[in-house]
Amino acid sequence: MEAFLKLSSQSRGRDRMLRTTQYACTLLKYLLQNNSTQKELLKKLHNLESNMSTGRKLFRLGNMVDSIGGVQKALQLPNPEVRLLLVASCLVRTLYIICDNLLWARSIRVINSINKEKWSLLATQFYFISLIMGLVRDIYELYQAMKQDARGQQLQKKIGQHISEGPDVACVGVFRLEHFLILLYHSLKKNPPLLLDSVKNVCDLFIPMDRLGIYKTNSGVVGMCGLASSLFGILTMLKPSLRLSP
Repeated sequence: MEAFLKLSSQSRGRDRMLRTTQYACTLLKYLLQNNSTQKELLKKLHNLESNMSTGRKLFRLGNMVDSIGGVQKALQLPNPEVRLLLVASCLVRTLYIICDNLLWARSIRVINSINKEKWSLLATQFYFISLIMGLVRDIYELYQAMKQDARGQQLQKKIGQHISEGPDVACVGVFRLEHFLILLYHSLKKNPPLLLDSVKNVCDLFIPMDRLGIYKTNSGVVGMCGLASSLFGILTMLKPSLRLSP
């Protein structure tokens, strides 16, 4: 109950709960679509999914202010690479929210002059770009962590021990691959927020890629990825230590 109250007291937490419900409905619809005896349930799931999507648009009306605030915070970061990536990501996300707000205004017939399909596609493109920016930032952070770990004496000993146990396969190519995988494993193990953020961004990426036709999947994959990403987002809100910062 305490966790629910903590989530429901924040606009982002409410969005996460609605998003979890929305993609859970998407996944259930896919699993039940060939069951002819569940037509009534499928209809209810479709309506619930649509209502969750509309509700999320309403909650996102004020998110543009948060995005602008995120730009101001990112500009103060000392690392120029991270600063550039976060500023660009926040600006693109602001454009996405603007498109999303206009689509919401059209859905309640406040604005009728905009082309729904065109603006929906534009919003998806901005969302896709913001996710790419997030993934690039994750890769950069991972590269820095791996570079730092590569200097560690303890890890070098483990690599040397691993090679000495199997000298017959310690050729140059295999060594480099094994060295990279060991570094990757230890870097992610030591940095759970980075691992969680990377997996979350990869899951989210399947949603716009499917809509844009970059990588077509099906509603089951979209529902599963959206549900997993939403649960990861809720986890980072309940345990701020798992949130990648800044």
